[in-house]
Amino acid sequence: MTSGRRPAVPGGVFRHGRDLIAGLVLTTLLVPQGMAYAELAGLPPITGLYTTILCLVAYALVGPSKVLVLGPDSSLGPMIAAVILPIVAQGQDPVGLASMLALMVGAMMTVAAVAKLGFVADLLSHPTQLGYINGLAVTILIGQLPKLFGFSVDGDGLFAEAAGFVRGVANGETVPAALALGAGGLAVILALRRFFPKVPGILLVVAGSIAVVSVFAPDVDVVGTLPRGFPPFTLPHAGNWGLLAAGALGITLVSVTDTISTASAFAARTGQEVRGNREMLGIGTANIAAAFFQGFPVSTSGSRTAVAFQAGARSQLTGLVGAAAITLMLVLAPGLLRNLPQPVLAAVVIAASLSLADVPGMRRLWRQRRTEFTLALAAFVGVAVFGVLPGIGIAVGLSVLNVFRRVWWPYRTVLGRPAGVNGYHDVRVFPEAERAPGIVVLRFDAPLIFANARTFREEVRALARAEPAPRYIVIAAEPITDVDTTAADMLKELDEELNAAGISLVFAEMKTPVREKIDRYQLTGTIDPAHFYPTVDDAVSSLREDAA
Repeated sequence: MTSGRRPAVPGGVFRHGRDLIAGLVLTTLLVPQGMAYAELAGLPPITGLYTTILCLVAYALVGPSKVLVLGPDSSLGPMIAAVILPIVAQGQDPVGLASMLALMVGAMMTVAAVAKLGFVADLLSHPTQLGYINGLAVTILIGQLPKLFGFSVDGDGLFAEAAGFVRGVANGETVPAALALGAGGLAVILALRRFFPKVPGILLVVAGSIAVVSVFAPDVDVVGTLPRGFPPFTLPHAGNWGLLAAGALGITLVSVTDTISTASAFAARTGQEVRGNREMLGIGTANIAAAFFQGFPVSTSGSRTAVAFQAGARSQLTGLVGAAAITLMLVLAPGLLRNLPQPVLAAVVIAASLSLADVPGMRRLWRQRRTEFTLALAAFVGVAVFGVLPGIGIAVGLSVLNVFRRVWWPYRTVLGRPAGVNGYHDVRVFPEAERAPGIVVLRFDAPLIFANARTFREEVRALARAEPAPRYIVIAAEPITDVDTTAADMLKELDEELNAAGISLVFAEMKTPVREKIDRYQLTGTIDPAHFYPTVDDAVSSLREDAA
């Protein structure tokens, strides 16, 4: 007797076949991007391939997502360079420093995962992240233009590099063959991305440029033959621990934020849940693995994940296939990419920087909320003027200050009862709303803490000084989710001050946990316990006759 159930083996083979194909497709992107992003980080191109192999294998074993692809990242490259290049100038080995940086990033992520600190990704708000990424895109673009034109500059920082590039072009340092290959390759990548997104533009440009160099031998710098074999086991080493630790912290924050956002996007497509702490453990393990094989810090790549997903990837077998394919290339054909022009690698990086930039997002912030646009612009300027590492610090600081600003100066308004609408509502929205004589209803949209205690007190005092003076000031306390000891002391003094002026402070809709704190602070010894009501309607109805 036969069963109607589909045989398990063919189905599994079919699924694995899709992952196999997706892995081979992904490899065509992993190789050129890995090499290009290694150079962006100030490291030899081969380290990008070493890093890619180890992080893919490690994440496949530990990471929770079935589809995320890790590897060298364009947003981390400038950060890595900003950390290691000043130390390299003192005679240190850049590869060893980058490996130690990866080890520190991996350790920080692992500790954070064990301590369940996945919420650290929230330290970068969307507006500041948007400004930071746009600043990073401009920094990457300017830094790669000289290589695209076939020369180099010694400038340190965005403005110095831009000035050096302009001087180089003006002094005739441009190499026509390099510019033709680089600019032509960039144009093809962008055109195919725009009009034929399923065509592997980077692969076509890389293969085409290798063919041109092999046949015509133009005067351009090339990658050269890569070292043969599997990445060698190498112990990381370090100098200037303070700078490395600061850089590792910034890289960790950016990597976690990027990973959580990318994981959330693809989890929605696959029906998976995002497990922030498990993701940090997976990325931490990947960084640690790369650190012992001449690797550097890695993150999740949205573009490579999208390519793998579109190609049919549904498990981490895709990443393992990519790692195996790169390893086979290094073992069997290390000279395959020897004629890859450096200007084409610059084109790959510039294309990545353009995909990072989000100008429409900035325009949307300008239309939706000017204060958040200002935050994004400040983060952008921080990266452009002060550099990548200070820029991430500025972005985090602005995010935290923005939260503090909203708590410090929260929205507050007087409420009234509009005709034909249930309940009490903002008189700025309903200016004709009825206000009971002798009663003012105030809503304060924030927890009542040390930072805004004075703001609350001055708002109540201003209402008390109105003519005619109210008999009761009712606080619609539903938005007040906390009262700390500083605010409690303020409430005690404020209530005594109002009582002396013949005005009573009343609370309505206060949450039970907050009311319990009021009792614990013994504020009901000053504030009449009868002046706490379940709703604003109850408060106004009870007080209306006495207030008139």
